[in-house]
Amino acid sequence: MSELTTLTIAAARDGLKQKKFSAAELAAAHVDAIEKARTLNAFVLETPQRAAAMSKAADARLAAGTAGPLEGIPLAIKDMFCTEGVRTTACSHILDNFVPTYESTVSGQLWRDGAVLLGKTNNDEFAMGSSNETSFMGAVTSPWRRRGSNTPLVPGGSSGGSAAAVSAHLALAATGTDTGGSIRQPAAFTGIVGIKPTYGRCSRWGIVAFASSLDQAGPFTRTVRDGAIMLRSMAGYDPKDTTSVDIAVPDYEAAVGKSIKGKRIGIPKEYRVDGMSAEIDKLWDQGRAWLEAAGAEIVEVSLPHTKYALPAYYIVAPAEASSNLARYDGVRYGLRLPGRDINGMYENTRAGGFGKEVRRRIMIGTYVLSAGYYDAYYLRAQKVRTLIKKDFEDCFDQGIDAMLTPATPSAAFGVGEKGGADPIEMYLNDVFTVTVNMAGLPGISVPAGLDGQGLPLGLQLIGRPFDEETLFSLGQVIEDAAGRFTPARWWA
Repeated sequence: MSELTTLTIAAARDGLKQKKFSAAELAAAHVDAIEKARTLNAFVLETPQRAAAMSKAADARLAAGTAGPLEGIPLAIKDMFCTEGVRTTACSHILDNFVPTYESTVSGQLWRDGAVLLGKTNNDEFAMGSSNETSFMGAVTSPWRRRGSNTPLVPGGSSGGSAAAVSAHLALAATGTDTGGSIRQPAAFTGIVGIKPTYGRCSRWGIVAFASSLDQAGPFTRTVRDGAIMLRSMAGYDPKDTTSVDIAVPDYEAAVGKSIKGKRIGIPKEYRVDGMSAEIDKLWDQGRAWLEAAGAEIVEVSLPHTKYALPAYYIVAPAEASSNLARYDGVRYGLRLPGRDINGMYENTRAGGFGKEVRRRIMIGTYVLSAGYYDAYYLRAQKVRTLIKKDFEDCFDQGIDAMLTPATPSAAFGVGEKGGADPIEMYLNDVFTVTVNMAGLPGISVPAGLDGQGLPLGLQLIGRPFDEETLFSLGQVIEDAAGRFTPARWWA
């Protein structure tokens, strides 16, 4: 039944309705694939018994004619989403064996619509990283390899486990979170589709917080259509999240395949950065040509404050992380390391529980929020953020419907190749993605080609607020032109 793992959500949905196979068979095929792919370390917790029970219930609903939109579809859930009764650690030692008594809104909506839980996927610790190497559970290995090489590659981060699982056919789709590119960058590195919705489109309730004004949940899928199907279930107003926006969720799938004739697509000149791969530059031009051939009008635009986005992001995000992670003190849940007194217990628990990258970001964040530095750093970064947002608004006010940019400055790199001596080298991977989070806009990464070493490259489309529909119609044009990409199986 291994061919069941190669299906799209749309094809699996049709097959289940036509009784070509059962939800139990579909789940069992994925459970088997996960067991054979443990060398990738994509999952930090497998839930085969829960998958069997949920798929059995899905078959009963299918038989009764009460199937939901995702009935029987097996999914992987990033370990940042709290899952009731299922261990959730954010891949950090400080949350050892934490089992939530509640369900995140997003995952709850997926179960409401009939989806099946396969397990929790690996991520950078507290979602802080661009390569999935900071996880306490160990690095994830990408299912992709350079042509003629056995060098292990990173799947991107922070949602590397989810991206690897979808790319390696271990799940039909997966959830991710995107704070500065943590869905779009790993999607580009692994040859799949990744969507970061507009801030406020998906509830953040029950998701372990990194930077609250930037975090947003979104899906990983193998096709644009599947992304549209997933997002419709994930999105929606939630009164438990004060940043959730109370507007109707469209039928995103209806936008897939819609004509893009007359759409005005901006090409931001500031995204042509020093050191960008010639292959990325060529792919960008190719994407422009595909959209033009489909009837879109291509317009060069300017986003003048783009150069300040990365430094501003790495002030705002650590500042919010410092505040959010203050709650992990060893008192109420998770790891507790004893000390001479309560202060000693706090110090020992936080020093032993947080990894190197998380400690670094907490210290940066605490510094920029401290007396005497708040105005010089945090307040100034927030002002820059307002200017970045205004750059996009000015372009949209001039009739631009969406923008086309690269998703990453290069293809995937090797495990251990970047950031060892200089963390800024790793932070530069987010250069094309952080602006979208700073402005609260929707973005989608669509696989668009392979580099000279046979590794996938992605293009990013950035849309108007709450106009994910346009991104799906544009993304489908790129997918139709470029085709789909699957790694050669080497892991089992």
